[in-house]
Amino acid sequence: MKNIRYQIRLLFVCCLFLETASISFISAQTFTSSNLPIVIISTNGQTIVNEPKITADMGIIDNGPGVRNNLTDPFNHYKGKIGIEIRGSSTQMFPKKQYGLETRDTLGESFDVSIFGFPEESDWILSASYNDKTLMRDALTYTLASSLGRYASRTRFCEVVINDQYQGVYIFFEKIKRDKNRVNISKMDSTGVTGDALTGGYIIKIDKLDGSGNDGWNSSFPPQFGSKFKILYQYHYPKPEDITADQKLYIKNFVLNFESILYSSAYADTVDGYSKYLDVPSMVDFFLISEATKNVDSYRLSSFMYKDKDSKNPKLFFGPVWDYNHGFGNCDYYDASTIEGWQLTYLTSNSSFLSSDMFQAPFWWKKVYEDTIFIKKASSRWKALRSNKFSLPRINKFIDSVSTLINEAQVRNFTKWPILNTYVWPNAYIGGTYPNEIIHLKKWIVERFEWMDIELTGELLDVQNENEQIPNEFTLSQNYPNPFNPNTVISYSIPQNLAGLKDLQGLPVTLKVFDILGKEVAVLVDRHQKFGTYSVSFDAHSLSAGMYFYRLQSGNFSSIKKMILIK
Repeated sequence: MKNIRYQIRLLFVCCLFLETASISFISAQTFTSSNLPIVIISTNGQTIVNEPKITADMGIIDNGPGVRNNLTDPFNHYKGKIGIEIRGSSTQMFPKKQYGLETRDTLGESFDVSIFGFPEESDWILSASYNDKTLMRDALTYTLASSLGRYASRTRFCEVVINDQYQGVYIFFEKIKRDKNRVNISKMDSTGVTGDALTGGYIIKIDKLDGSGNDGWNSSFPPQFGSKFKILYQYHYPKPEDITADQKLYIKNFVLNFESILYSSAYADTVDGYSKYLDVPSMVDFFLISEATKNVDSYRLSSFMYKDKDSKNPKLFFGPVWDYNHGFGNCDYYDASTIEGWQLTYLTSNSSFLSSDMFQAPFWWKKVYEDTIFIKKASSRWKALRSNKFSLPRINKFIDSVSTLINEAQVRNFTKWPILNTYVWPNAYIGGTYPNEIIHLKKWIVERFEWMDIELTGELLDVQNENEQIPNEFTLSQNYPNPFNPNTVISYSIPQNLAGLKDLQGLPVTLKVFDILGKEVAVLVDRHQKFGTYSVSFDAHSLSAGMYFYRLQSGNFSSIKKMILIK
């Protein structure tokens, strides 16, 4: 005890001046430059409306990695005309708007360009992420989906100025379209009304009927037996104004056929059942993404499906994933924030939801979930993903890289929109600070993934990423955030047993927290652990503000670091 107190006091004296000098609070700012690209839009006196798009001017300043972007710099990435409109459904009520963009030529026609290195196209999205206070849930979901080998929108963080008014941090990403670099299916036109040309490609969706010009058809089957609601399938590609009567009839009958099969008692037949019409691997991936995020809108809203020509692939595929800002515990209704439970089960069994919400999941999702073969495929896929693509170190690395990238910009964003300590529909958690929002996101993912591990495989899948270097020494990282209030995360690494002992339990490890007098105030870890990298959350709400120290100890190894609790 004397030794730990001596080490703490020595470290305290050496760091006191540096720590005191480093704490500052920004109360007001003038936006002049950013480490992110800057998107500047001028509407030339016009008001941006829900629809139609108005013609405006857009310039982008992007000086490249590691080079600062200044408002006074020339437009060096894009300079030209755009069409712009407010987009979204429920998000339109927020003061920070999100926008749909179309790059245009000087004549006002759509014009394909490459922005931020994305493949050339003309339709883009500026996502505000207003009620997602991490600002990254969509980007994280699209990255996870892309890692599965599925197309998902490419993303880039930026800061936006409209009519000389700073608007905050946005995500610039691709709109879902048929394109060889987006949803890569066959192009259709009005001549494709017979033979193989009639069979694809199509993109359909289940969603709200927002905006003008939307069209579709109601399913012949209710979402649940006796339900008063109907499932609406919408034409996304070809667009409602372009799709022909023959093409409408074809895709409607195709969907009717697989729904009829799923409604029958033989729906799970391995030859003539639903797998004859639906691409099961893409369905499994859609299910796992939906449940890993526990997205409240999954299955019933913003759900896309696509079909190519029969000569290329005769089955219906699920995706791309879209609109996940309510995922990862960011929704306070329909049990979407709770760690336990399948979201699909809630949406197909909760009597209150089934009797009151007009946006239901199609009946066939429940039928597929009840198929033991489908669940076995989901279990096998989940187990494989958790060893690499969905490993917690990999996900935390992405979250940390984004939070570091936008750390400067998020301060300006939340100065413009001071909502960190305010409920914004449908927040299930209010962290008060940006670091707390990141901590909560990480913690929720850890617990959700562990619940899915047990449900799908019967065991925790704490598997070391094969692509990550196995630690060869003990390390204790600086807690994040620091200073903190009242939660922080401490990460550390445990090496392989250097003595070569066959101890299946691993090495004895303790991680403890002390005050400046050397008094132990918390024990965060006290158990044997195998080699790997670990993170643990520390909740200091019961402690007084001040300096604390945390110590990692295992055998002869000991490491101490300091942290500051502010209140």
